[in-house]
Amino acid sequence: RRKLRSDVAAAFPTLSTEQLAELIPNKEELNVIKIYSHKGEAVTVYMNHRNPILFEAEKVLYPTVYTLWVYPDLLPAFATWPPVLQKLAGGADLMLPGVVVPSSGLPQVQRGTLCAVTLLGSRAPMAVGVATMSTEEMLAAGMKGKGFAVLHTHLDHLWEYGDKSSPPTLAPLVTDSAAKESAGDEEELQGKEPVSSCSPEPEQHVPIRDLSLRDRDTCAELLGQEELREDRAAEPAEDASTEDQQEAEDSRTPQEQMDALFNQCFFHALKCKVKKSDLPLLTSTFLGSHMFSCCPAGKQLDIKKSSYKKFSKFLQCMQQQQILQVKELNKGVESIVEVDWKHPDIKAFAVPEGFSSASAAQDSKSEDREQVYHAPEIIPLYGVSTKMIPLFQESGHRKGSILSSSEVRNIIINYVKSNELVDETNKNFVKVNAILCDCLLDKSEQDEISHLKWDELLSRCLERLQPLHQVAFFGQEPVVRKGNIEPIDISIAQRSSNKKVTIVKNLELYGLDPQCVANALQQKVQASATITPAPGAKDRVQVQIQGNQIHHLAKMLLEEYQLPRKYIQGLEKAPKLGRKK
Repeated sequence: RRKLRSDVAAAFPTLSTEQLAELIPNKEELNVIKIYSHKGEAVTVYMNHRNPILFEAEKVLYPTVYTLWVYPDLLPAFATWPPVLQKLAGGADLMLPGVVVPSSGLPQVQRGTLCAVTLLGSRAPMAVGVATMSTEEMLAAGMKGKGFAVLHTHLDHLWEYGDKSSPPTLAPLVTDSAAKESAGDEEELQGKEPVSSCSPEPEQHVPIRDLSLRDRDTCAELLGQEELREDRAAEPAEDASTEDQQEAEDSRTPQEQMDALFNQCFFHALKCKVKKSDLPLLTSTFLGSHMFSCCPAGKQLDIKKSSYKKFSKFLQCMQQQQILQVKELNKGVESIVEVDWKHPDIKAFAVPEGFSSASAAQDSKSEDREQVYHAPEIIPLYGVSTKMIPLFQESGHRKGSILSSSEVRNIIINYVKSNELVDETNKNFVKVNAILCDCLLDKSEQDEISHLKWDELLSRCLERLQPLHQVAFFGQEPVVRKGNIEPIDISIAQRSSNKKVTIVKNLELYGLDPQCVANALQQKVQASATITPAPGAKDRVQVQIQGNQIHHLAKMLLEEYQLPRKYIQGLEKAPKLGRKK
């Protein structure tokens, strides 16, 4: 971690010490992942707060868009038109005709300089690239040709590996001349005070009883005009009050805004996401799975930017208000054990607009997950291969025909009997004819073996057929797949400080939702459980849970899910229970 911090400081000298400590914290978890690009190049990705913050290719560090959204001035930025972003995300480089040249001129860069690409009207970086020529060369070329080799963009696969948040709204910097012009306009507006012809000055106010009839008529006419103006201005006044409210919110400090965002997501999660059956609930799960999902689009929860600085202090504050109760059930691991659902703050909280449909979808997902699991019916099948065609063509089968083990057995028995291959002296043996010799014997065995036992004949036949399997899930049509079904693989891995983690793979093949299994295990053993991509397997994930939890896994898979033991691999690695004295 120290080496990474020094490398980042060397690569991006504009970062201050505080910004560097915020980007690469000392105590928070920092994950390192190795991925491969479409060209097959190895790329190292550094993850923090579930988001990729840096990636390294060919020993060069690059920031991701998530990092640039926090530090938008980290790299020199070049603007382009919004429709160009889709092309960049598809793998195209940025050509110079697509670069917008501002009135203040382009940033001065050299060939090979790392640059950010923004969209016109926003300062939020949307792509990271390397300049293929210097600024002078760009202008000399008439802004034609390739300008930047794009490495990473918003909406690409690396961005999708994070929380898929939207870019923040960052207004473009105002130039000095524009700032002076706007300041001059403000002074001019302040110098001109609005004059109301209908409102007399305070010194001219006269009691109504001292007015003549003519004066009273004039006053009534003026009052009527004022009432009409008030009626006409009622609707704009409401809009103005909304704008004033937004201005009041914007006038708050960033720390106050982050505190308000944490409060909103906290009550939203308690009201819509967490159920009584979920308790006890790990505080890390409550933050990562529930509060983050309640965060409005375009905003990000960051406890470091709040006044609490630590999530435990935030929960401690909520506990002092008697909203919930937090206990340390395991050493160093805190869990929410009780929530006062009748607390006035929870009851008074109104769910923000735009979350109703999402909440309904979440509820429907949770209902689906709570449905009873039915173990799939798995049947091993066999396909006729090219070498085995002579043995099966008499029964009307050809290459690719799919058979069950019982069908294969009957076909072999009928073939042996129809060709009178049963040994006359010992009926436990079968005589090997030319077809059986070619199909079942290796070249070294063809001159030595003349008879085979029945069981050996059948086992050799099954070994030389193409393995297949049929999976039938409850309420669905059976599906036939090539090869033997992979078992649920349970393994123990060693981590730093002599800590162990249990890793479970291939749950999807048996119709099990890895997230549901992780949540159930987490509640049973009160340990942290995460979902990570399974290495070497496309579109699959693995469950990782702290400690050796094979005993709990075995009980869940064998007793609750009713899966056959032969489809579970690694149960023998369970910790041995000590003898009771």
